[in-house]
Amino acid sequence: MSAAHLPKQIILKNKEEKRVVAGHPWVFSNEIRETKGSPQAGDVVELIAASGLSLGVGFYHPHSLISLRLLSRQIEDIDRDFFHRRIGEAFALRQRLYPDTGAYRLVHGEGDFLPGLIVDKYNDQLALQTHSFGMDARLALICDVLEELLSPAGIVERNESPLRLLEGLEQKKGTLRGKAVRTRIEEHQLQYVIDTMEGQKTGFFLDQRENRASVLRYAAGTRVLDCFCNDGGFGLNASRGGAVSVIGVDASADAVARASANAQLNGSDNIRFQTADVFEKLDELANDGSLFDLIILDPPSFTRSRKNVQTAKKGYRDLHRKALRVLAGGGLLFTASCSHHIDGDVFLDLVDETVRKSGRQLQLLDWRGAAPDHPTLPDVPETRYLKFGIFRIR
Repeated sequence: MSAAHLPKQIILKNKEEKRVVAGHPWVFSNEIRETKGSPQAGDVVELIAASGLSLGVGFYHPHSLISLRLLSRQIEDIDRDFFHRRIGEAFALRQRLYPDTGAYRLVHGEGDFLPGLIVDKYNDQLALQTHSFGMDARLALICDVLEELLSPAGIVERNESPLRLLEGLEQKKGTLRGKAVRTRIEEHQLQYVIDTMEGQKTGFFLDQRENRASVLRYAAGTRVLDCFCNDGGFGLNASRGGAVSVIGVDASADAVARASANAQLNGSDNIRFQTADVFEKLDELANDGSLFDLIILDPPSFTRSRKNVQTAKKGYRDLHRKALRVLAGGGLLFTASCSHHIDGDVFLDLVDETVRKSGRQLQLLDWRGAAPDHPTLPDVPETRYLKFGIFRIR
């Protein structure tokens, strides 16, 4: 493509380019002064500052709050070569990060400079999510590139995210290429059966990989309660680390069935999983006088919208207050938030405040984020969605 301007353009209002210049790939609808060339949803457009400076090219959507997702900071074709290069770079990074495993997040949207695209790899099975109209319109092209680079046996789409509704996209799942089959992955010497067509997200929470392993150094001799246990990863690591007993709780009967199967697969006979509402179960355990030495809280997101932040804060306070009632003195609390509208400082303050109001004190032992196959960008706070703290509570 030549250095000339594209025929389809978005011109920003005065001074609205600052966030984009700093590194953020999103342009919101209220930041746009005008459009040229009648761009439609999914079209590649050029982004131009009020001064006339070209800021790059990206996917446009006229009816979404995020009106543009920047793909390149120069004028270039968004074609097969572009996707081959970007996905190839992401693949090379994962091979360096995880040379001995076949399971990782291959493409992490904005973190890999491919906003709106998620690709998870489970051995020879790939699971995709497209959160933008532009990415969804190029799904076949993306699959072509993935087949060329990785030769997968199956590619599925897990496009059930409510984020798609904001782009006018339907929620759906299904097989895109090849055949979707169950596969077995290994993580920290533990085995998990993955079904890319079932389970949460694309079949497994890969972002908690390193955090699951962190349990190993603390688990010996403890009584463990794993709340929102999903496929049982934290509990299985606690068992492997020498826990005396592990109880896993999840509201999803399907998740409990998967966790139980994984426990059997790994010979973890000191774990029992049960289907229950975690908030109600914590009250029941407190009323029974039960105490645990190590409690894990890994809930789903409490808010997907900024307008519900106060409700989410109350949810986190209630959850931690209830957990503290069954945490023994000197016990360990492993707690996570995946709500990107609750930033790290806010989440830490919520935990600290709740502990103090319970008449106890905390010691922060470790503070973590997502695994490195979920890279973050310093100027894109949305990529720092996962917060994970390890505390000792006196």
